Amino acid sequence: MNNSEALRARAAALHLHGMLAHWPEVATSDWVTSLLDWEEQERHRRSLERRLKDAHIGRFKPLCDFDWAWPKRCDHAAVEALMALDFLSDATNVVLVGPNGVGKSTLAQNIAHQALLAGHTVLFTSAGQLLGDLCALDSDSALRRRLRHYARPQLLVIDEVGYLSYSNRHADLMFELVSRRYQVRSTLITTNRPFAEWREVFPNAACVVSLIDRLIHNAEIIAIDGDSYRLKEARERTEQRARQRRGGKP
Repeated sequence: MNNSEALRARAAALHLHGMLAHWPEVATSDWVTSLLDWEEQERHRRSLERRLKDAHIGRFKPLCDFDWAWPKRCDHAAVEALMALDFLSDATNVVLVGPNGVGKSTLAQNIAHQALLAGHTVLFTSAGQLLGDLCALDSDSALRRRLRHYARPQLLVIDEVGYLSYSNRHADLMFELVSRRYQVRSTLITTNRPFAEWREVFPNAACVVSLIDRLIHNAEIIAIDGDSYRLKEARERTEQRARQRRGGKP
């Protein structure tokens, strides 16, 4: 493909139909390459801005500031591999499991943000928000539309599974969503409960075993163990204030 054909292909990808209609007149103009560069850059910027807004990732600590020395157990290499986003290409799921405050949500937010930068569609939500949203719908058509909304992103992050317990209807809706995404798109779950305890999260739900089976089939499961980093920071702030008060005394 010569340079003119390559430029024409770029103009076609951008749907610049007016330019294409007059291509023989403009193909050799010096400004064509600059115009296509500007248009591609602006569309990429606007696309990223829109996807960031729609993803609802929120504020988070970047991975470069993550204290890898704090968790007693966390596979740093496995997390770095997830940041390469290869798991999205074959719709692999990811489960980050560990106690409260060890950085599961922070790691999930970093992976989600990296996916956005790479051009993927992402949605970040908590389990409570997701299931509350779905259960609040009172018509089958509205529920189907909302399930399509959650099934559509290339990466769906469901944060904080296990912090609350849910009814059988909640469990059925979670199963339906995971089934729709199964082997089609990647789902990332953070949970403070091992799978053996998920019957306490969805008590009496018949679909729990099938839900876990679809979720973990070919999944990347990373266990994180340690004390709460938030509690550590709170203690450090308290100690710092105490030192400041003692230092301020005459």
